[in-house]
Amino acid sequence: MIFAIRPEPGLQSTLQAARDLNMAVLGRPLFEVVPMAWDMPDPAEFDALLLGSANAIRHGGAALEKLLELPVYAVGEATAAAARDAGFTVAQTGSGGLQSVIDSVNGEMRFLRLAGSEHVPLDLPDGITTVTRAVYDVRALPLSGSDEVSLRASDPLVIVHSAAAARHFASECDRRGLDKARIALACIGPRVADAAGRGWRDLQSAPQPDDAALLALARDMCH
Repeated sequence: MIFAIRPEPGLQSTLQAARDLNMAVLGRPLFEVVPMAWDMPDPAEFDALLLGSANAIRHGGAALEKLLELPVYAVGEATAAAARDAGFTVAQTGSGGLQSVIDSVNGEMRFLRLAGSEHVPLDLPDGITTVTRAVYDVRALPLSGSDEVSLRASDPLVIVHSAAAARHFASECDRRGLDKARIALACIGPRVADAAGRGWRDLQSAPQPDDAALLALARDMCH
């Protein structure tokens, strides 16, 4: 049995991608995304917006209207689509994580990065600067009784999309007394796998940080 634990609405995207691959994946969100209060810098100080998640658009609030003149550099197509729907022009859409988006920029660029309270650090090339504003928070939820029953009923595989999710799920397994040696984790990248710790039945990282690669990994691990 395969479980996905990421928050909505990204969870629905993962579940739909799984259905497209004829994979049975159960959604068990262990997180909720909530907006944060943030201070708006002067838009004139920036050349573009850097977005690592569609949540930055969904939870950025009315202040985003003041940034519509800035082109968007988005981590992936889902984030780019959310930006377009909000009225932004997308200059570039990545496919291999936010670092690859940064690395592909030629020349100087001043980015305003809208992110979550926990976000991946970036290695900035010469001429690239970023100012980061946290506009949303991802809050952990406890494993429910039904979640625990499902995880005990089989040798499950859990799809993990973030380091925070890996740490929280591991902590919840310990709190509930679940045997990690019966649980496999398919992680979206090595950083996430490292955060999960040890003791799992299996622990592997996708070759690319996207749902397609992650679901392909999960399918292979189940076979």
